[in-house]
Amino acid sequence: MDALDASKLLNEELYSRQLYVLGSPAMQKIRGARVLLSGLQGLGAEVAKNLVLMGVGSLTLHDPHSTCWSDLAAQFLLSEQDLKRSRAEASQELLAQLNRDVKVIVHKGDITEDLLMDFQVVVLTAAKLEEQLKVGTLCHKHGICFLAADTRGLVGQLFCDFGENFTVQDPTEAEPLTAAIQHISQGSPGVLTLRKGANTHYFCDGDLVTFSGIEGMVELNDCAPRSIHVRKDGSLEIGDTATFSRYLRGGAITEVKRPKTVRHKSLHTALLQPHVVAQNSQEVHRAHCLHQAIRALHKFEHLHDRPPQPWDPVDAERVVGLAQDLEPLKWTEEEQLEQPLDEALVRTVALSSAGVLSPMVALLGAVAAQEVLKAISRKFMPLDQWLYFDALDCLPEDGELLPSPEDCSPRGSRYDGQIAVFGAGFQEKLSRQHYLLVGAGAIGCELLKGFALVGLGAGKSGGLTVADMDHIELSNLSRQFLFRSQDIGKPKAEVAAAAAQGLNPDLQVIPLTYPLDPTTERIYGDNFFSHVDGVAAALDSFQARRYVAARCTHYLKPLLEAGTSGTRGSAKVFVPHVTEAYKAPDSAAASEDTSYPVCTVRYFPSTAEHTLQWARNEFEGLFRLSAETINHHQQAHTSLTDMDGAQTLTLLKSVFGVLRERPQNWQDCVAWALGHWELCFHYGIKQLLRHLPRNKDTHLLYILAAANLYAQMHGLPDSRDRTALRELLKLLPQPDPQQMVPIFPSNPELASASAEFGPEQLKELNKALEVWSVGPPLKPLMFEKDDDSNFHVDFVAAAARLRCQNYGIPPANRAQSKLIVGQIIPAIATTTAAVAGLVILELYKVVGGPRPRSAFRHSYLRLAENYLIRYMPSAPAIQTFHHLKWTCWDRLKVPAGQPERTLESLLAHLQEQHGLRVRMLLYHAALLYSARWSTEKQAQCLPLRVTELVQRVTGQVPVPELRVLVLQLSCEDEEEDTAFPPLHYEL
Repeated sequence: MDALDASKLLNEELYSRQLYVLGSPAMQKIRGARVLLSGLQGLGAEVAKNLVLMGVGSLTLHDPHSTCWSDLAAQFLLSEQDLKRSRAEASQELLAQLNRDVKVIVHKGDITEDLLMDFQVVVLTAAKLEEQLKVGTLCHKHGICFLAADTRGLVGQLFCDFGENFTVQDPTEAEPLTAAIQHISQGSPGVLTLRKGANTHYFCDGDLVTFSGIEGMVELNDCAPRSIHVRKDGSLEIGDTATFSRYLRGGAITEVKRPKTVRHKSLHTALLQPHVVAQNSQEVHRAHCLHQAIRALHKFEHLHDRPPQPWDPVDAERVVGLAQDLEPLKWTEEEQLEQPLDEALVRTVALSSAGVLSPMVALLGAVAAQEVLKAISRKFMPLDQWLYFDALDCLPEDGELLPSPEDCSPRGSRYDGQIAVFGAGFQEKLSRQHYLLVGAGAIGCELLKGFALVGLGAGKSGGLTVADMDHIELSNLSRQFLFRSQDIGKPKAEVAAAAAQGLNPDLQVIPLTYPLDPTTERIYGDNFFSHVDGVAAALDSFQARRYVAARCTHYLKPLLEAGTSGTRGSAKVFVPHVTEAYKAPDSAAASEDTSYPVCTVRYFPSTAEHTLQWARNEFEGLFRLSAETINHHQQAHTSLTDMDGAQTLTLLKSVFGVLRERPQNWQDCVAWALGHWELCFHYGIKQLLRHLPRNKDTHLLYILAAANLYAQMHGLPDSRDRTALRELLKLLPQPDPQQMVPIFPSNPELASASAEFGPEQLKELNKALEVWSVGPPLKPLMFEKDDDSNFHVDFVAAAARLRCQNYGIPPANRAQSKLIVGQIIPAIATTTAAVAGLVILELYKVVGGPRPRSAFRHSYLRLAENYLIRYMPSAPAIQTFHHLKWTCWDRLKVPAGQPERTLESLLAHLQEQHGLRVRMLLYHAALLYSARWSTEKQAQCLPLRVTELVQRVTGQVPVPELRVLVLQLSCEDEEEDTAFPPLHYEL
């Protein structure tokens, strides 16, 4: 089968976040792929949605069956108007709208051998076992990658067969290791020493490596991969270098990834010899029992031409009997001995198997779509070969609380598929909920879809609020499937809310475009949270997550939280008094606010990150802060003596550069850029030929980007013509270093405070400033990472790369530079959908009523590595002080009283009722009381009403909507690590 023509340029802005996960070569293969998907119930719709969003070349849909009520519980592409229409035909139009680059076709006939030959990958969902075996055998015969996926209530199954000789070119998500070289000896073996600070422990014996940028021992540059041996001191043996030239300086060593070969069995063989993805022997046994349960369900349907009735004990026992009578699984000598069938597990599967659940198909559909991408791109290791996932922990642990057959019978409702598992009573509970969703990005859109399908807040007394202050951008469209191209520029919250209501007209959604942070506590205050049953957070920063979690802890609301990075994702649940509260990872602060010592960035960079920070500072100083400074002078008519000393002077000298008046044209901008290039990089590259030889394209790019940014700042026409720029540079005079400012960084924060400017320098700068202040205001440039035509990232990437050359540091490429400087989180639709499904599974438990901690699950997954772990959350830590015990969910409550109590009576109440002798009392870090105060000062404060004291100390009057003042206290005799519960002073 020939791939589609993928030669047309990839829309890098649309797929920007996905490209960081898959890379351009993989994306080109995906854009040229043909996929057949048979089965368009909920699971098929999820697979299709993910593939279309991620840009597969062509997707052919096959499902001649008519839409029925039970489909609507999980199939978001269908509605009541589609009942009795072919699922495939009804789904085609909405799928095509998700990505106009993808051809979405409907095949109405049977699946034949000739048809299969047109595709690289074939996916069957919710198919009968006979159909799976027939199609799987043909695909295995012709070398077509084959997947079969299904969900039965709270159990999911996925099978992959990529053939007997499938080569994975790039097995892992991690970037190849790269490190700077300090020295290489001549010898057999040659010994390579890495530069100080390099992560030597990441290299392992047997790793394959290659080399680049070495001066002297050039024979190693771009050589065939060499195997290394790691010595005890961290140096590396790299093979024979005895006959090579002597090493001089520089260079980098880079890991070469090894391809791996996968050998898959056909479904016919693997059905009795299942190799399952599992973390331990218990999981293996459970997966084998689930395997037999699904086989028994297929057998039941074949015998009775129907699935088991929901929660029918008679049908369930028949399924258990069929499972017991199945041909036993076959084992090799290396595999464990067969364990007895878990009949209770099979019974539970059968009882709940009639339903179709939105979160289950979201998770399985995400994993299946990721496997399709692996088949197409040969990037990341595929499943080997069966995956079983169950969320039977969503069912009540108490058997008395399990639903009855009557409660689960069909009602001609869009929720019939869900009612079949949990019952109509539970559905009513869901409809009465009021939930707050914070964030309407990729995960937020998936959660909104899930909320609409499960009917969360869809009753007359229920509702949803979605809060997000951001607006839709083009790069959002490859993951945030509720948005379309015509929505670019509109508020995410409003568009997402309207789209969710389109999925379920009964859904009550209120969009809010205000951020949820300390500035909006009058909006999201006591009254707002008093009507909220729970919160779901889909945020992309730990700072925002911490704040939302603190609000949930304050108001005692359950929190459902999810996040992703590439193919890695997590989903967590935090329940008041049951689990621990949310805590950001230890690395969160460092990852969000990565800053390096000033002297390291300025004088001693040792990593590409250091050079990128320097280049980003250059951008800010040259193209934003300088324009703001000149504009301020223009408006306020200040002189240099009124400005902030050496920092401002250095900033202005950098932006004036070789020019003594404002630039008038493109040539002036190029002259300035050439001068600044000489200023920043001359000393490290003084031997560079003036006319920029062909192997120095980075230097040309730097001047091109700098000149364009300088022109933009001055409102002048720019140019993108590199050939014309080369010719222009030949005509310009060589910048004279004696006529330019000494080397200072452009960012005033990094400028030397000891820099001195004499009277003559000040006079010259004042004169230049007066000249530059005549004319229209300059345009300060705000760094924008997502516009690849604005030269912002080009300047930073080129500047950082040149600085790496000066210091012998392995540079980052443009894509890596954009990722680091823009603080971009790599993202892909599959991971997003998977974590959203895992979150909603926990929602079932939260809404279902009081559950023990053992019922809840945190989840962590890595789709690239076929890794999914679910584990019980930790219990809240218990703290003690004398006779008191509390956790993070507890608080001390004191009513204000009528008339309101004074500070003195509050302190007396705490001592009498709780035995606490207060040492300090604070409100939002403002000190209200200290036992160390003088007698006179205490006498002034103790008679005051608490609200009066708060007003006096903070200067703010408590707003009328405020129901509680949250005070922090410390007590006499407390230990250093004691954190008392907050004092809720109830107004």
